[in-house]
Amino acid sequence: MTNHWIDLKNSDCILIMGSNAAENHPISFKWVLKAQDKGAKVVSVDPRFTHSSSKADFYVQLRVGTDIAFLGGMINYILNNDKYFKQYVIDSTNGPTVVGERFGFSDGLFSGFNADKKSYDKSSWTYERDAQGHALQDLTLQHPRCVYQWLKRHYAGYTPEKVESICGTPKEKFLHVCEKFASTAQAGRVATIMYALGWTQHTVGAQNIRTMAMIQLLLGNIGMP
Repeated sequence: MTNHWIDLKNSDCILIMGSNAAENHPISFKWVLKAQDKGAKVVSVDPRFTHSSSKADFYVQLRVGTDIAFLGGMINYILNNDKYFKQYVIDSTNGPTVVGERFGFSDGLFSGFNADKKSYDKSSWTYERDAQGHALQDLTLQHPRCVYQWLKRHYAGYTPEKVESICGTPKEKFLHVCEKFASTAQAGRVATIMYALGWTQHTVGAQNIRTMAMIQLLLGNIGMP
């Protein structure tokens, strides 16, 4: 939903989460229907069966407030099944960039956490740099401390079974959403995610949006018509 609404007509797959666009943004949804007429698949993921759900090709229910687990499962699926757009990740994201040796993640906490202050010292959250001060990169994405590998480890626990346990979404339906959306990780195909206050107004609203953005970056959908 970062491009103009009219651009929705160019989508091959449209995921609607945290939004009921057909009800609340009917002008935007006009272009969703045009994409659908051209063969796009529309997926509605929502705790409620909404007006948008009734227009979708596929509807999936999840528990209220479990969107991050659902999206995290999608990231895990994309990475584990090599469904990401590799050249896009190398050229257009920080995936190849090597993180410094002091950074770490364990038991749900990043390095630098102060338990007394309930805050982070982020000085260890830096890239490894060469003598000229440039961040090091591994364009093969194999370096154990590159962002891509950190992402893979971070989301390894978001298995389809874990998603089913947290979200209440049947594993088969969850995997169907992953398959349809990840099919756009190639040149000539593109997917969009429509979200609204159902995501942004949570206490974890920023994390909802950032997780969605990571999915779109992995699939090469950011900056595409």
